Amino acid sequence: MSSVSLLNPLVLALFLSVAVGAAATILAWRQRPDPGATPLVALLGGQTWWSVCLVFKLQMASTGAKVLWTWLALPGVVVVPVAWLLFALAYTGRDRFIQAENVALLAVVPVVTVALAATNDYHDLLTVSRQVTATGEVVLVEGGPWFWVLAGYTYLLGVLGMIPLFGLLTSAADLFRRQSATLLVAILMPWATNVLFLAGVFPSPGIDPTPIAFSVSGVAYLDAMSRHRLFGTTPAPTTRARQYLFDQTETGAVVVDRNGYVVDANDTFLDIVDRDEQSVLGAPAADAVPEYDTFPEQGARKTPLSVGDDLGRRSYDVTVAQIHDVRGVLLGRVVTFHDISEHVRQQQRLTVLNRVLRHNLRTETNIIAGHAESFTGEAAETVRERAMRIAELGEKGREAIDLFDEAHGRTEPRSLAALLEDAVADVRDNYSVPVDLELPAGDVRVPAVLAPVFANLVENAAEHVSGVDGRVRVTAGVATDAVRVTVADNGPGIDEYELAVLEAGTETALKHGSGLGLWIVKWGAEIADADVSFRPNDPTGSVVTLDIPLFDETDGHTENRGRTENGGRGETATSAHAPGRLQGSPGR
Repeated sequence: MSSVSLLNPLVLALFLSVAVGAAATILAWRQRPDPGATPLVALLGGQTWWSVCLVFKLQMASTGAKVLWTWLALPGVVVVPVAWLLFALAYTGRDRFIQAENVALLAVVPVVTVALAATNDYHDLLTVSRQVTATGEVVLVEGGPWFWVLAGYTYLLGVLGMIPLFGLLTSAADLFRRQSATLLVAILMPWATNVLFLAGVFPSPGIDPTPIAFSVSGVAYLDAMSRHRLFGTTPAPTTRARQYLFDQTETGAVVVDRNGYVVDANDTFLDIVDRDEQSVLGAPAADAVPEYDTFPEQGARKTPLSVGDDLGRRSYDVTVAQIHDVRGVLLGRVVTFHDISEHVRQQQRLTVLNRVLRHNLRTETNIIAGHAESFTGEAAETVRERAMRIAELGEKGREAIDLFDEAHGRTEPRSLAALLEDAVADVRDNYSVPVDLELPAGDVRVPAVLAPVFANLVENAAEHVSGVDGRVRVTAGVATDAVRVTVADNGPGIDEYELAVLEAGTETALKHGSGLGLWIVKWGAEIADADVSFRPNDPTGSVVTLDIPLFDETDGHTENRGRTENGGRGETATSAHAPGRLQGSPGR
């Protein structure tokens, strides 16, 4: 005989809860193996089973049957909080905590609860008494000691699962904020109902209305999965990605708290100092980090840090970044170590090469040219010319090496007018070519590394208009966010073959340019973060344009704050119509 009519509003609400819960369970099942999908299936399945058991309990006429369905509902009751915590951890990317041993520990209380329910007739740990109301319809179960342990355990796991979701409420991603808010509604609605029930707020004794609230919970889960793409876009990768960047990067990193103690270090740093994690974590930074006392409070160390013995010594660029809380209070520092050992070795090689180009090569070519003076004729003149070309090529090589040395240090500011005037003065002294110079008003400053770039551009323009009634025009102006320097000539134009080499980025045995001039222009512009572009002049000749970001003297580097109207990256020195320069000349 049915105890409660199937048309009773309570029963109808439970049927709605079962239907919504089943639909949400099926949808979550189809999302496996997305992060959190499997725990959510367990959670929704537990809620649905709990509601089904309450429906059957209400239909039973005898007290024993009602008690049986109460115990049968327990597996669904106890799985919900565990599944909720596992879902929250997986969804937010904290799945490293979902290990077999941790899951086993979480299951201890649920397993004990089910065991106590099965043996309830022999103890009073789960229930103290069972009463029947005057109508004989409802069984009131009074909780024993273990019942309150289960209740506290349930709420504890609920709070632990909500903590990472509360963190997503402040996410910069609107989608993640909406997802987390919907999930919090889904879990808070039934648990708030359960708290009110345990507090005796609801008038109907003996019936826990929590499963009824599962209908609202199920709708919220469905909304999260369908409208807010719960498993289409999840924050799970972000947590792991940040940890991966710290742990797996080839840059050493160590975190030091405000009191000077090491609180974290990645594997690369441990390899650098050749120590294990246990000996580094918690140790004073002065003991664990080489030359820590010489590091700045913030920013880059002025000189590389050398670590290791003579045979395995390596060099590192060290940068210190401060960490502050939301109120600006210093929490600690992150110190990074970037391996520049190969760069240091390359600098040493360049130093040797510089010495050879600066002294040995010039000395040898002077000797050759001197001996050629003892001879006459076309062959002697050819020897002298080639010797001077070799000497000039060596000078260009030295210029390129100096350019790299400048790039490694701070790019100090220099007056644009002074740099251009020096470049034009050298050309006027060495070439019988008119050079017009137009400078902007005021003290405009640009990176000093551009000096050889300007010198090469003006010199090469003059060289290739010499003897053809040529003229060179150099103009400079300042736009909102950049300085534009233009070098124009009316010479025969530029061989595009030269720029094909630049476009490839390197020279080969079968494809090479005629010198270093264009390479110096290209490398110098790159170091200064400038754009260099070439176009034909009208009616003849070439126009070379440099767009240089305004110089930021606060840190000694150019600041890339945009480009002038036509000064983008589109028309570079390697564009199809970009003219080459300095055919047959060492300046090339």
